[in-house]
Amino acid sequence: MKLGLMLGYSGAELNIPVKLVQLAEQLGYDSVWTAEAYGSDAITPLAYLAARTERIRLGTAVIQLAGRTPANAAMAIATLDKLAGGNRAICGIGVSGPQIVEGWYGQPWGKPYYRLKDYVNIMKKIWAREEPVIHEGREISLPYTGDGALGIGKPLKSILHMNPDIPIWLGTGMESTVRLTAEIADGWLPLGFVPESAHLYDQWINEGLAKANKTPDQFERQTMTHVQVTDDVQSALDRMKPGIALYVGGMGHKTKNFHNEMMVRRGFADAAARIQELYLAKRKDEAIAAVPDEFVDQGALVGPADRIRKRFAAWENCSITGLTISGNEQAVRLMAECARLNFESR
Repeated sequence: MKLGLMLGYSGAELNIPVKLVQLAEQLGYDSVWTAEAYGSDAITPLAYLAARTERIRLGTAVIQLAGRTPANAAMAIATLDKLAGGNRAICGIGVSGPQIVEGWYGQPWGKPYYRLKDYVNIMKKIWAREEPVIHEGREISLPYTGDGALGIGKPLKSILHMNPDIPIWLGTGMESTVRLTAEIADGWLPLGFVPESAHLYDQWINEGLAKANKTPDQFERQTMTHVQVTDDVQSALDRMKPGIALYVGGMGHKTKNFHNEMMVRRGFADAAARIQELYLAKRKDEAIAAVPDEFVDQGALVGPADRIRKRFAAWENCSITGLTISGNEQAVRLMAECARLNFESR
């Protein structure tokens, strides 16, 4: 299994752990990932890391679709790819949620399925440089001919000779978009994926692959987990609950919250409803306390090293091709050891 290291997005201060990334590269990690919400962006830190690493792949998990036009995203990722020496960049894209799309970016929520489809197709056309880009989409078209257009938009071809094979991965979790991901993308960044729920996605992925005449080995699937080496499992679980309560309870509208829907899909419908009710009522401490230990433990690797080694086997034996971890140096070293030992035992 390929290992990745998640850096995420910044808090109030930006701190890029260069030495940790370099250690991960030395230990054989395949990729390092950044994210964005409404603070630091995801691409700039990877350009910084490109100059301080040699081999490790540089991925966004994810850039927000509404934050850039597809042409701008294609330009930025292609530039990163060139700075990194080629064949290292992975463009992970996600739609975010309507509160951020409309509240932060000032873009209409629209129809995310068709926005994703148009976005990916336009980026691939730009990177291919086969001809000036024309795209007549359901949600996004080039040249633009909608409201306010002068009607003189010109199809253009990139000046920069770009890598046409930059992989695009999509961060999705709903049936229609997971199926679309398998059809049009090179990889998948699943939302809330755990070994216990892996079977829920198999049919959707297989249908998408079949529609594109793709085989499973042409499609990477990489999920994320938090790793913490500790003798106090309960405290480790409790430390993750505030973040879960935030996303399940407050990261989205009451009727449109993908994280809440994911918790329901994993079999915790009552807890999801209660967490959201409490969080939206500004009873955040109670919402945090309502997060079930089992739900947290399913999605993380915490505890003594032996416990983590045993539980890692479930991740290795489900349908993913890679696992991205967030954690400190001890966690990074332990996961490299787990992956090596499991590989050698085969």
